[in-house]
Amino acid sequence: MSTSATLLAKACYQRSKNYAGNPRRMGIEIEFAGLEAKQIADHMQATLGGKINWQSPFVLIVESDELGPFKLEMDSKQIKELGDRSNIQGNPTEAAPSFEKTYIETVSRLAGNLVPWEIVSPPMELSELHRLFPLVDLLRESGAKGTRAAMYYAFGVHLNPEPCELSAEHLLLHLKSFFCLYEWILIEGDVDFSRRVTPYINHFPNEYVLKILDADYHPDMDQLIDDYLEFNPTRNRSLDMLPMFAHIDEPRVKAVVDDDRVNARPTFHYRLPNCEIDDPNWNLNRSIEIWMAVEELALNEQLQTVCNEYHNKLSSVLSGLGEKWPERLKEMLPLPSSTSWQQSV
Repeated sequence: MSTSATLLAKACYQRSKNYAGNPRRMGIEIEFAGLEAKQIADHMQATLGGKINWQSPFVLIVESDELGPFKLEMDSKQIKELGDRSNIQGNPTEAAPSFEKTYIETVSRLAGNLVPWEIVSPPMELSELHRLFPLVDLLRESGAKGTRAAMYYAFGVHLNPEPCELSAEHLLLHLKSFFCLYEWILIEGDVDFSRRVTPYINHFPNEYVLKILDADYHPDMDQLIDDYLEFNPTRNRSLDMLPMFAHIDEPRVKAVVDDDRVNARPTFHYRLPNCEIDDPNWNLNRSIEIWMAVEELALNEQLQTVCNEYHNKLSSVLSGLGEKWPERLKEMLPLPSSTSWQQSV
């Protein structure tokens, strides 16, 4: 079994329960272009089962009897609002001929070259995530295009894993781990330049990273949320904690962040991965397993030792010289290598 597969297997065994004691779940969002909605929906139905329910020309639900509702939508608020105002509530290609039908089809075709379609899964048990892999393969075979297909695409995969605990200490450990692994993730995940230059996956301010890594930082939940909001009053972070914190204390978050796109839910919102759906050597396991490395380090007894060394590196005026941090991490930790991503889990 590859290191990649081992990490997920360990998560399914050692971290199998969520904060409520139920089987732990993860939701996944996949952005891509190159296909029409009906074609994507048919592939979703073929691999996941269930019934297709069109809600507008740009939003539909595939109701999987076993896994729950999967949403497919064009990832643009303005275009979705256009669809909501339309008299065409289903597949526009099946509507009666009209000016509106022609207009909607034209918008869909033109927007499809610029705006991604996004598949949003329901929260799925960790042991069921592999059921999405055949869908990715089928979309690729049909011509789906990912992050690198055009310079302006910058498409991503977002992971929404539930925490094992809703305690300040547990969430803090995961922030520490993510910050320590961030430079390694950029390399192993090969995060595309087109995504790095957009504001959507901005990394955290250095001052905040140093605060989190500090061995003397022991916040309660109120302080953890308040400190986060002070430095990060935005969704545009590589690890967006606003959904988690809004679930815990929504009034506290809404008092600082006025954004109706912040949906309160008990998940980390990990936004860094590319969507390389047109690469035959790529599937979702690559993104999932990088996140699992974050979880592994979060609960590793070596975490604070790693944090102390990285804190010193970030604090040093000579931090850009000498040994590169990802190479140092590999000496300290059993991290998965890029060669393991081609293994199925």
